[in-house]
Amino acid sequence: MKNIDLSQLGRQFRGVNTRDPGSWPLIPRVSAVLGLFAAIILAGWYFYWTGQIQALEADRAEELKLKEQYQSKLRQAINLDILKKQKEEVSTYVQALEKQLPSKAEMDALLSDINTAGLGRGLQFELFKPGAASVKEYYAELPIEIRVVGSYHEIGAFVSDIANLPRIVTLNNLKITSNNNRQTLVAEARTFRYLDAAEVEAQRSARAEKGKKGTK
Repeated sequence: MKNIDLSQLGRQFRGVNTRDPGSWPLIPRVSAVLGLFAAIILAGWYFYWTGQIQALEADRAEELKLKEQYQSKLRQAINLDILKKQKEEVSTYVQALEKQLPSKAEMDALLSDINTAGLGRGLQFELFKPGAASVKEYYAELPIEIRVVGSYHEIGAFVSDIANLPRIVTLNNLKITSNNNRQTLVAEARTFRYLDAAEVEAQRSARAEKGKKGTK
């Protein structure tokens, strides 16, 4: 290839009439066209394509989000029957537990059952003292101080009877002492009852009021 004469190229740019590009030599005209084309590309990139690219990226992100939501809902739809069955099982379990909790009106009968269980085993009650009920979120807990006297066999049978009551009753802090072949059982029985509608509403109001104070 022949060497390019840069000085000759430079002379073509000298003295060009900026008002009459048609009279320019070949090289200046080609250079002007290429420069104009480059300017158009840059302007299009800055004013148009940049926004389009950003919009495209946003659409891609939205697409990924929608795909994840679709897959999540698809998994839920596939497992819908299983979830329904589990919900029914949980509901049945909760209902069974609720049946083991007496209502407020049934507490006297339950206390009588505990007392009858001891007397039926030949035990002598020295103390049977229900305490103040402790109200929780969905239930109330009633402690009962008991002290009974009898033989090991009678006390063991009494504890077994308490465990087999249809209502939930637990024996806590058990202590047995012996004196002349007679044993004394000291314990705290705890029984539970579900809250009535008024008590549940009172609990909700108390939690709401506590939440309001916490946000101040």
